[in-house]
Amino acid sequence: MPSPSAQPAASSGTLRFTVLGPLTVTRGERNLLLGPLKQRMVLATLLASVNSPVSVDALTEAVWPEEPPRTARKNIQVYVSALRALFGQDDREARDRPRLTHTGGGYVLRAGEEELDLLRFRALVRAAEGQPPQETARLLRQALDLWQGPPLADDLRQSPTLAEEAERLRLRHVAAYESWAEAELELGGAPAVVEGLRDLVERHPLRERLRSAWMRALSGSGRQPEALAVYDDYRQLLARELGLEPSGAMAARYRAILAGDTRDAGPGTSGGTPGGRPVAAPPKATVLLPPDLVDFTGHGEELHDVLDLLERGDGDGGVGGVGAGEAGDAGHVVLLSGPAGSGKTTLAVRAAHLLGNRFPEGRLCISLRDAEGRTRPVSAVLAELRERTRRTGLSTPEAWREWLAQHRVLVILDDVPEERAVRALLPCGGQGRVLLTARGQLGGLAPVHRITVPPLDTAEAVQLLAGLVGPRRVRADREAALRIVRACGGSPLAVRVSGMRLAVLRHVPLREFADRLTDPVGALDELTAGDVSVRQRLAHGWETLPEERGRDAGRLAVGTGDGPFGLTEAAEALGCDERHAVRVVEALIDAGMVTSPGGEVTAHAAQYDMPHLIRLYARGAGYGTPVLT
Repeated sequence: MPSPSAQPAASSGTLRFTVLGPLTVTRGERNLLLGPLKQRMVLATLLASVNSPVSVDALTEAVWPEEPPRTARKNIQVYVSALRALFGQDDREARDRPRLTHTGGGYVLRAGEEELDLLRFRALVRAAEGQPPQETARLLRQALDLWQGPPLADDLRQSPTLAEEAERLRLRHVAAYESWAEAELELGGAPAVVEGLRDLVERHPLRERLRSAWMRALSGSGRQPEALAVYDDYRQLLARELGLEPSGAMAARYRAILAGDTRDAGPGTSGGTPGGRPVAAPPKATVLLPPDLVDFTGHGEELHDVLDLLERGDGDGGVGGVGAGEAGDAGHVVLLSGPAGSGKTTLAVRAAHLLGNRFPEGRLCISLRDAEGRTRPVSAVLAELRERTRRTGLSTPEAWREWLAQHRVLVILDDVPEERAVRALLPCGGQGRVLLTARGQLGGLAPVHRITVPPLDTAEAVQLLAGLVGPRRVRADREAALRIVRACGGSPLAVRVSGMRLAVLRHVPLREFADRLTDPVGALDELTAGDVSVRQRLAHGWETLPEERGRDAGRLAVGTGDGPFGLTEAAEALGCDERHAVRVVEALIDAGMVTSPGGEVTAHAAQYDMPHLIRLYARGAGYGTPVLT
């Protein structure tokens, strides 16, 4: 049995927690003794997810990453009880607003922005976004002053979970420091940031944004030879370690410094032409993206292809030097297609987050459907683009395309329902790039580079599930975990919803949930977590189909059994000859309701398939009564 420390808590004074440095808890001016290492690991894990439930399994994984004792759950309860006593939760005043409580999803430690340095840091960084340089520098300086050393320092990092959290916090600190340094440089404070940037570059030698700011600081301090040396060292390091070259923006800065131009218009620009003629400073980058998922899983090959296509070319020459409008120009527009829940948007957002250096003037994501799934008119989409880019002149598709050609921006147009909803918004060459996501193939668009987003394979799906419910729970019944992901048909959305639901339903064994999902009548009813519903996503897809195509898809779902089917089976299910069946099946492929074979074969020899969850939805909704012939 552990021996937790629970010194009597003072009855007055505000509790304050710190994780941006050593883990501490103070009441007034008094430091509280936090007890043995494992108790401190529990506290640190709770603070890392402050105000959100942390499951007992997650706490166990943090404290005993290898082989937890049989008494692990009881030990966690003892540590939590000791922390409650430490916080003074037994006081009458504290009982009215308990600090540490247990919910259906686990334990929740509550703290306000003024009580936890991490929350205050996040708030200051958010407040600095989009502000003028002087205000940005002031707010970020306050945020950086909260740090007292390496986060979650000392022996807490013996826990792999806490070591990973500490690394995430450390990278947030670096990003905030970069933003602060860039704001100071715009205010003319180059000498004040040189040494701090040097120290960070030594610890993060491959981080280009740090290198770029350091070059600016050295050049702005009259130390041009050192600034040039920074670039040369970085170029050699990239070539040696990764086989890459510095970005175009970094090379442009080097050329400007080499030409003797010491002015700098801002991060990612050269500050002027080599001849000394100043250029206008670009607007602050617009970055309006959904959060990047920390547990992004699978689709590595597709992500590589997207990044490769979007990074090709530079300037008005098009992709690979091919003029605008030619077939080789397809990298300006990339389409990710796949059925509802296949992970298209997640993949697109992941790519956009990774391409920050390539698109320094902005990255944003806009949906082409409204909240009810209806197609938004082009005028409404243009109005949102105008608002988000802060460009009042973008009132026509022509003005938008002209602006897009002149700026290094990446725009995700998400959930495109049909070609005419997006055709007028696509670039015709230039510097901007557009990444589309759609359930169908949008066959009427050209030139477009199409990437099909496939289902997750079994190993990837199990990995995603384990990240949501805990590796120990999956290891305890791997057979049930396999049944769950197979019942989800490789859909990342369905696996994620299953994991979110099981994370809340801790009392439900994986085996029982697997039984629920393998019941075709109630499977889709189980795939709901809060306001996220797989059935609702599938319904939106059906509602956009023409009525005739909906009937055809339903007939295929009912009449072709489970798994792949050939043209003969399709014709029988549709009640038509094979010549007509080919046209129907290919139309449904274009709509994202049927998947096509991977290799080139004749239509008569091809094997087709319908995604498992789409098939379930069609059968359950009563679509597609077989035709009698």
